[in-house]
Amino acid sequence: MELKNAVYGIVGLGIMGGSIAKSIRQNILSQAGSTGKVLACNRSTACLSQAVAEGVATAVYTSEHVDNMLAECDVVFICLYPHATLEFMKVHRDHFKSGAIVTDISGVKGIFEKSMPDILRPDVDFIIGHPMAGGEKEGYANSDARFFVNHNYILCPSDFNKPENLEFMRTLVTEMGFTRITETTCDTHDYKIGFTSQLCHVIASALVESAEDPAITAFGGGSFEDLTRIAMINAPLWTELFIANKEKLVQHIENFEKQMELFKRYISEEDSENLKAMLSDTREKRLKMGSIRTVAK
Repeated sequence: MELKNAVYGIVGLGIMGGSIAKSIRQNILSQAGSTGKVLACNRSTACLSQAVAEGVATAVYTSEHVDNMLAECDVVFICLYPHATLEFMKVHRDHFKSGAIVTDISGVKGIFEKSMPDILRPDVDFIIGHPMAGGEKEGYANSDARFFVNHNYILCPSDFNKPENLEFMRTLVTEMGFTRITETTCDTHDYKIGFTSQLCHVIASALVESAEDPAITAFGGGSFEDLTRIAMINAPLWTELFIANKEKLVQHIENFEKQMELFKRYISEEDSENLKAMLSDTREKRLKMGSIRTVAK
């Protein structure tokens, strides 16, 4: 199956689903001789009309008719919340095209590793994936194919995945603009993302909540703005992600609290030597982090 001739289905045409659809349209289906299609499904219809008007989607479907879409799709991106993705796979199990590759975009992976083997048909392959890109604002109107350029895509290969389908996904996401593909286990993914993403959202949110005066931003010089950009959060989504990964996330929060206690002690005790040493160590660690571009398997 050639990328440019495949039929791609997008379930959930929000900011991520819309960005995936636009990326496939612009980077893959624009190639000479392409016969491929982008089909999209969403509960609300406004974004579907917009996707057709913009030439992004070849055809669109409401939730009631998604089975008709699935029957045509060679590749399906399910762009829903984690538990909704699992429920979608259960409800529509019998309607995927034989040989289809199905993938997710969720920020937690352990739930798929545990549940998917009991859900999947033997002739349908579910490849667990996570595009590490996006924007703060929600909805199709804020989607953009450029989100993916020079970003990282995480794949969590499973024992039930066919090697040729994994290779197809690697090629697909590369063509979409991703320049790094990190392959790891679901457990490692959830631990690492618990730190690099979920903990950061917790800290940004806590920082905003700790502000006693909303007008404090009049005194901002960029630091507060940079640190709290991600606090403009999709509350239902991140609530689900935090709780689904609670064991690993709480561990990261506790480790962070220990570091905050050290800072508080050194500052309150005017312990300049230890404070200076800690800040110097922080600088060195951050410089090293900038040169590391992969996640350990």
